[in-house]
Amino acid sequence: MKILVTGGAGYIGSTTAKALEEAGHVPVILDSLLTGPLAFVRDRIFYEGDIADRDLLRRIVDEHPDIDATIHMAARIVVPESVELPYEYYRDNVAKSLELFDQLVQLGKPRVLFSSSASLYAMKDDFEVREDDPLDPTSPYARTKRMMEQVLIDIAAATDLRAIILRYFNPVGSDPDLESGIYAKEPSHVLGQLVMAARGQKKSFTITGTEHPTRDGTGIRDYIHVWDLANAHVRAVERFDQVIEAVGAPSVVINVGRGDGVTVRELVAAFERVFGHEVPVIEAPPRPGDAVGAFANVERSAELLDWRTELSIDEAIASALAWGEKRYEVLGYE
Repeated sequence: MKILVTGGAGYIGSTTAKALEEAGHVPVILDSLLTGPLAFVRDRIFYEGDIADRDLLRRIVDEHPDIDATIHMAARIVVPESVELPYEYYRDNVAKSLELFDQLVQLGKPRVLFSSSASLYAMKDDFEVREDDPLDPTSPYARTKRMMEQVLIDIAAATDLRAIILRYFNPVGSDPDLESGIYAKEPSHVLGQLVMAARGQKKSFTITGTEHPTRDGTGIRDYIHVWDLANAHVRAVERFDQVIEAVGAPSVVINVGRGDGVTVRELVAAFERVFGHEVPVIEAPPRPGDAVGAFANVERSAELLDWRTELSIDEAIASALAWGEKRYEVLGYE
């Protein structure tokens, strides 16, 4: 299969492109390089440009008429930044995606696999969330993801478009061969922050929020190894038509996580265990837009995708630490 991957120069996008290749498929990368580094594209088929550029999308399909599906990952993703820059987030995540989805329908490429987010869910007392649970996105970033889900559901109901919406939980770790990983110089991801503190690039790791209604007061997350997440996409594109047929609807939402909750303090303890040393930690109030968190009920992904995670949090931490040592070689900066 040949798969168009928007945002394929990013952290998850480049890892997914590699997983597609390892499964015998051909990724076609479309990325503006607004954030994703060109180094992550490697020698893949690549188009630099905007997802809302209809002429470019037409050229991609003309040059690759055998594209079977689109994995739409291109998005702005930093929660605090979305609070400061809501216009840019709604423009890039929502308005541009509208153009992409409509043009894909016009070009006869109706299969869309969409990267959504677990940050949409309303808080539950037991923190385990199912796909049909109430939603309460708490940041502009999360609200853009919710809007894009609704756009896909509505367009799928009215046109030939078919959509599998994957609600990611918290990707951590790196590509197993250390060809890609977290690329931001100051990553907002919790594990990237821990790696920086462990390597002395930051004075300390900051736990943001210590009075949440969790077992130790810190936020709770479902941390999934990025390689497991990448392989969930492979399974979803391979089984795309089967999934849509099985649900009997033009679109479906599927949680993608490990299925267990880990607090920030528990993640720090696991990190120190793998790292072999303590990491300096300070505490601070929650950041703007932060959610308490949740973990995935993964029954639907097991049933529809025949997919489950295989890698542990310890393995994710070890790969993130190894990537921290390799980053300069790949990207040219620490």
